[in-house]
Amino acid sequence: MIFLLLWELAPRFGLINRTFLPPFSEVVVKGFQYAAAGKLLPQVLVSLGRAGGGFGLGVVTAIPLGILLGWYRPLEAYLNPLLQLLRQTNPVSLFPAFILFFGIGYATNVAIIYWVVVWPILLGTVNGVKQADPALVKYARSVGLPDWRIFTKVVLPSAVPSIITGMRLAATYSFLMLVVSEMVGASSGLGYLIVNAQYLLSVHLLYVGVIVLALLGIASNWALVALERRIGGWRPDLHA
Repeated sequence: MIFLLLWELAPRFGLINRTFLPPFSEVVVKGFQYAAAGKLLPQVLVSLGRAGGGFGLGVVTAIPLGILLGWYRPLEAYLNPLLQLLRQTNPVSLFPAFILFFGIGYATNVAIIYWVVVWPILLGTVNGVKQADPALVKYARSVGLPDWRIFTKVVLPSAVPSIITGMRLAATYSFLMLVVSEMVGASSGLGYLIVNAQYLLSVHLLYVGVIVLALLGIASNWALVALERRIGGWRPDLHA
């Protein structure tokens, strides 16, 4: 609230040039006008489709692979050098390659977002599986539980918090990379809205796009926290 108050007052009292940073209330009014004209929702839906596509693809590939790597240590030792090399590759530098493979459009946007979200989910899953309480695993083996039962009853539940943490980081990265991906070759979406507003010197609309992206990021984080509470309801620390 203090930040928003400063945003509102600083331009009005001339502390900041309102040409570059208009008062917050004016940005909000512009946002509602743009939404009432039916122009904001289509941009939001396009961006959500791209971010959701990359994020969803990252979840369905990174979690199974992370479980496999965390459960079978020799496989992790074998693949780890390659994975570390790929993880350190700058996603922006891969943008031209993705355009060559997929062309300019939805597939490239999803691919570049997927590249940044897959790593935190993968690493979170691997660490979660590896950090399962060894005492519980040892006890489960001592009572004769087969490996698949140990995995589903002991290892996987204990890995859930780490997996969700990776997903929360990935959701943040997906919106950051969304803007970058929509700034190149896109003709719709919030990233395109921000860049186009910059070119047209529509500063109010530029900040509308920034605020909407921030709200989407907050909403995604809340949704994942709620998912963690639901899945990990047995953990008392989640309800503290």
